[in-house]
Amino acid sequence: MKLDSSCSAIVTGGASGLGAATARMLADQGAKVALFDRDAERGEAVASEIGGLFCACDVTSDASVDEALAKARAAHGVARIVVNCAGIAPGRRVVSKHRETGELVAHDLATFEKAVAINLTGTFRVIAKSAAALAGLDPVTEDGGRGVIICTASIAAEDGQIGQAAYAASKAGVAGMTLPIARELAALGIRVVTIMPGLFETPMFAGLPEEARASLGGSVPHPSRLGRPAEYAALARSIIENDMLNGTAIRLDGALRMAAK
Repeated sequence: MKLDSSCSAIVTGGASGLGAATARMLADQGAKVALFDRDAERGEAVASEIGGLFCACDVTSDASVDEALAKARAAHGVARIVVNCAGIAPGRRVVSKHRETGELVAHDLATFEKAVAINLTGTFRVIAKSAAALAGLDPVTEDGGRGVIICTASIAAEDGQIGQAAYAASKAGVAGMTLPIARELAALGIRVVTIMPGLFETPMFAGLPEEARASLGGSVPHPSRLGRPAEYAALARSIIENDMLNGTAIRLDGALRMAAK
């Protein structure tokens, strides 16, 4: 699919990190971009920078997603490109010691459910609502393609570490639903592809000491550093422009295979 000024795009989690880099890339190519995020201050700032539209959105809420989609469509029309970057990365062991009593305690279910609600169910919610509208547009490629949906999983989906049960499970769900959704939406001319990033320079790592960041980057075989959000955005662009990329999850990790901890 050609990426140009005729395209309307939505990026969830677009206020920072991978989402913001993708929003910038799309805007640079002329696309009309709507950023969905809960962080209004950052979201408005990025939208202003790229000439896009900020839409306050909580992907765990039907009403919030509906409102954001309505706002984006009123300004830009139905999006042919949807990139799902909204997510959280909680870290907690299944069984851990209480800090004060030393008692063994179980992983709280609320944290697990929140990770699934945002990372997995939230991604599916945006996919389903976006695809329903996208299916009504005319095709734009010679193969009958109408648009593309990109999701974000993680290499933790395949080699999650100790303390990543909730995160790994939610991201494995995103990777796992990619093919069946792509097969279903193929009849509507909508492609679905998932990116599985490794260790990237995102807000999750921003607060770490430089020594710790260097150590994490050093664990990547090549290039031996943290990934750059612009590299995620570059892969997203390739997916958009290459119509044969469909129904797969692509690792973007510098050949990293994470150890148990």
